[in-house]
Amino acid sequence: MAKELSIFVDESGDRGGKARYYLLTLVFHNQADSIAEAVTGYEAKLARADLPNIPFHSEPLMNGHKDYEFLGIEQRKAMLAYFSSFVRRLPISYTTFAYRRSQFEDPTRLMERMGRDISSAMVEHLDFFQSFDDVKVYYDNGQDIVKQALDRSVGKVLSKGVVRRRKTSMTDYRLEQVADYLCTIELALVKYEAKEDGETYNKFFGGIGSFKRNWLKQARSKRI
Repeated sequence: MAKELSIFVDESGDRGGKARYYLLTLVFHNQADSIAEAVTGYEAKLARADLPNIPFHSEPLMNGHKDYEFLGIEQRKAMLAYFSSFVRRLPISYTTFAYRRSQFEDPTRLMERMGRDISSAMVEHLDFFQSFDDVKVYYDNGQDIVKQALDRSVGKVLSKGVVRRRKTSMTDYRLEQVADYLCTIELALVKYEAKEDGETYNKFFGGIGSFKRNWLKQARSKRI
């Protein structure tokens, strides 16, 4: 049977270039490793706590927007904790690239840098990537610079014809939601270390010490 690797992609940073930081997270999953049991366990926790089984999306969860508008902060904190526990059980790995916007004069420069960084990371773990017969990249094509960076890097490093790009959405795949979660954790680290954490991060993660001991340590155990 052919070995298949899925790569789920999420970014943090707006199209208009107003965000101070830009992060790109890639989550890697060997399709031979089922996540069904972990998904079932996560959804059962939500049901027992009488919490809605909705697609996880960290920004509106933490700010009480969109699908989370009618949930109190304690409910939203519980949902974040349950999702964190879900991630801990998954047979995945990930990598995140973080950039300060001020270091790039235009989006093209940022795209070129992301492409180089993705290529370097894949070359560093080339044996892993080349062990798969098929590699599929799942991204919603939300930001053109990310799509271009993926095109230039993944296709460049791996054999032509191996990669098939598929659109996805937050409602379609739990692992796309995992990429969103891990991107948020890595952004939180950047902001804590720059002393830009603010009230929201403190409410959900505590101070930087608590964040590093708990949330970051758990996430980083999955880094490739």
